[in-house]
Amino acid sequence: MKNLTEISSFTLMGLSDHPQTMNVLFVLFLLIYLMTLITNLLIFFLVLTDYNLHNPMYFFLANLAFLDMCYSSVTAPRMLFDLVTKRRSISVPACIAQVFFYLFFAWSELFLLSAMSYDRYIAICHPLHYKLIMSWRVCTHMASLVWGAACSVSLVHTLLLLRLSFCRTSSIHNFFCDLPHLIKITCTDTFINMVAAFLTGASFGLGIVLMIFLPYVYIFRTILRIRSKTGKKKAFSTCTSHLTVVFIFYGSLIFIYLVPSSSDMVDLNKLFTVISALINPLLNPLIYSLRNKDLIKALMRSYYHLNLIQVSC
Repeated sequence: MKNLTEISSFTLMGLSDHPQTMNVLFVLFLLIYLMTLITNLLIFFLVLTDYNLHNPMYFFLANLAFLDMCYSSVTAPRMLFDLVTKRRSISVPACIAQVFFYLFFAWSELFLLSAMSYDRYIAICHPLHYKLIMSWRVCTHMASLVWGAACSVSLVHTLLLLRLSFCRTSSIHNFFCDLPHLIKITCTDTFINMVAAFLTGASFGLGIVLMIFLPYVYIFRTILRIRSKTGKKKAFSTCTSHLTVVFIFYGSLIFIYLVPSSSDMVDLNKLFTVISALINPLLNPLIYSLRNKDLIKALMRSYYHLNLIQVSC
């Protein structure tokens, strides 16, 4: 039998080994991360302070903004640190902790997008009962269910990771720790981990897909019955923003986790990982705010109030 030495730390291979490329990537991703924090924090602040935005749609949008700030903060600071210091070593406990938080916020976004789909269904298909059905109590319960379910799923995978030992290689071909990478390099039997991944993906994953897209069958049927062009345009505008976010997020996740990986597709896999972990949290607030008149008006009101405060001072 071979003597197996258990690994206590991993080496994150990152996106590039060239110093000049790493400097360019540092500046680029630093700007992306700062823009992500600023735009999402701005939306969260506007929804929190502006009374006109105190409704279920913007309540879930504020949750999405907070989630995106946390989601990008799981991977971006570590990647920026590695690009500057050229240190790519990460301990096994820190790696597993990163897996937990990455899974937690990724599943939270999936569950939250399904809750937002249900909200759009009630708003368009049952507008007269919208405030009665989507009360603040219902919204807070839905948000609690979103965060609780995501925590449960990620906790199951993290606890199953703790039973694994790593002795094959210490190299992770990505810029952060993710569940598939750790399963690939373990020297422990991963049958239980694979079963858990399949069951959660098949049950929760397919369930979320149905919860997101099934309401849109009734939504589009209702929109087509609207006679006024302005009514149709307004209904479509609220739906297209949500669907755009869904397709970008789901498209990147499908390529990362469902497309068979090979040595020829490592760089392409890293590209979609960057889109999912770093680009998507920046795109979400831009998609929702650029065509949203209520958010733009709220921003103008906040700017006007700040000017009044400066003048008075």
